[in-house]
Amino acid sequence: MLERLNQAMAHIEDNLDRDVDVKQLARIAGSSEYHFRRMFSALAGIPLSEYVRRRRLTRAASEVLSGHGSLLDIAVRWGYGSNEAFARAFKGMHGIGPQEARRTGRALQSQQVLRFKLIVEGSASMEYRIVERDAFRVVGRGTRVPLVHLGMNPAIVEFVKGIGMPTLSRMKELADGEPGGIVALTGNQEGNEEGDHLDYFHGVVTSREAPEDMETVTVPKHTWAVFRSEGPFPETIQFMWRDVYTQWFPSNSYESVEGPSMLHTEIDGDVARAELWVPVTS
Repeated sequence: MLERLNQAMAHIEDNLDRDVDVKQLARIAGSSEYHFRRMFSALAGIPLSEYVRRRRLTRAASEVLSGHGSLLDIAVRWGYGSNEAFARAFKGMHGIGPQEARRTGRALQSQQVLRFKLIVEGSASMEYRIVERDAFRVVGRGTRVPLVHLGMNPAIVEFVKGIGMPTLSRMKELADGEPGGIVALTGNQEGNEEGDHLDYFHGVVTSREAPEDMETVTVPKHTWAVFRSEGPFPETIQFMWRDVYTQWFPSNSYESVEGPSMLHTEIDGDVARAELWVPVTS
């Protein structure tokens, strides 16, 4: 998988001055477009679109500093329709505009070409199982929240507080499916940058009807990779997501598919026991 992913990275580099066809990149990597985007973001730490933008502005910067060609020609070659749009993007990455950069020869930022490799640290193993699951229902309450990579997500904390303990207790009484207890469903994520929004649903897996003050989400039939982890809260949960995409997927024949992920967490003091369900295909 990593070898094919690196072939896709080489294709990006060879075609930086053209529109990037993500479907073509996914075919080169041997995966779906959805999985390719998720895998890239997890491994690179930035979305694919941002990487491509930064590589183009890196190549553009070398041409600006060389003094050859007009700034408009450089702007158009790297996908900008005007000097103004190019100058804004250039300054956003390099801290100064292209005219000033050319005049002063000041050092600029550089986005290096990425290649990926899998590093196995220590002898830790990841516990997982594959589960075939028919469609099921989750009853609870939902909202839309910004993405937070590290630490507690304040929007989720406030949302759950707003539900209130009496309602949460009634939710738990409805649970009669796997996993038991309260689960967090997340999906429809607009991107992987801090602050991008996603759907968040707090509820229980149940066959019962939803009370009038709760909503129902139907989760379609999927094959699920189910991961278990235990350790300090909240790092264990966040590192679990990271390790699934940067270590488990590159080492296995499965790939993620579009659909909600599901997390069940039990917290005892500073220790979290988590079970993460990710929809997959082989």
